Amino acid sequence: MNLLTRSTCKTSDPRQNQLLAALPASEWARWLPYLEQVDFASGKVVCESSSRTAYMYFPTTAVISLLCTTVDGGTSEVAVVGNDGVVGVSMIMGGHTMLNRAVVQSAGQCFRLPSLLVKMEVERAGAALQLLLRYTQSLITQVMQMAACNRHHTIDQQLARRLLTAMDRATSDEVAMTQEGLASLLGVRREGVTAAALKLQCDGVIRYQRGHISVLDRRRLEQRACECYAAVSKEHHRLLPASVASRPLVPMLIAA
Repeated sequence: MNLLTRSTCKTSDPRQNQLLAALPASEWARWLPYLEQVDFASGKVVCESSSRTAYMYFPTTAVISLLCTTVDGGTSEVAVVGNDGVVGVSMIMGGHTMLNRAVVQSAGQCFRLPSLLVKMEVERAGAALQLLLRYTQSLITQVMQMAACNRHHTIDQQLARRLLTAMDRATSDEVAMTQEGLASLLGVRREGVTAAALKLQCDGVIRYQRGHISVLDRRRLEQRACECYAAVSKEHHRLLPASVASRPLVPMLIAA
C-alpha cells in the first residue's frame, strides 16, 4: 500500500490527538520515540477492509471515514475518526485485520504507531490498553447509531448530523467536501443532499455560496439533527471525559 513514510510538512504536535494527550506519562514516554507523522491527501485510502495493516493511526488534523462497501461498489459511512480517536482498533481486539475501508475525508496529518508496539501494549494490559478499549466502545456506539440513523432518519436530519460531526473534528474553520462525496457517505442521491442544504439555508441555519457553507446557528443545526448526534457525543464524553468538547460555530466548505 502506497502510504507516505515520512512527513514533508511542518511537524505537528502528536498531542493534538485526544487519545495521545490522555496517555499517562510513562506510556507517553514509551510511545514517543515510535510515533511517526504522515501526511494524507483527501481521498487517500489508508487501509482496505479485511486487510492487515502495519500501523495504528492517530489523526491530529486529518479526518478519516470508515466505510462499508458493497460488492457492486456502493459505499456508506459507518464512523468518522478525527483528532478524537484512532484507526486500527482491530489490533487490540485480536482480529488483526481491518473491519472497514478507511479513507481520508479531510487532508491533514496523522501519527502512526507500529503494530508490534501495539501488540506489546495489549500484552502489557496497562493504562494505554484501557484507554484504547474505552475508545473502542465509543466507536462501537457510533457505528450502531449510524446504522439506525441511515435506516430511520430523513436526509435533512442526516445532513445536520454529518455537518456537526465534521465540525467537532475539524482543526480549522473550513472543511472541504463535495456534495457528491457527502451523498456517498450518507448513502443517498446527490439531489437529496442539495435539497437538504438549500432548506437549511432558507431557514437561516447555514449560508450557502458557491462551494462554501457557513454554519450560522449551531444550536439550531443541533435541533435539526436526529438524536444520533447527541447519543454518540454523550457516550464519547462519558468514556473519555478528558476529550475536548465540541467547538462552536465553524464554517464548512462544500464544493459543488
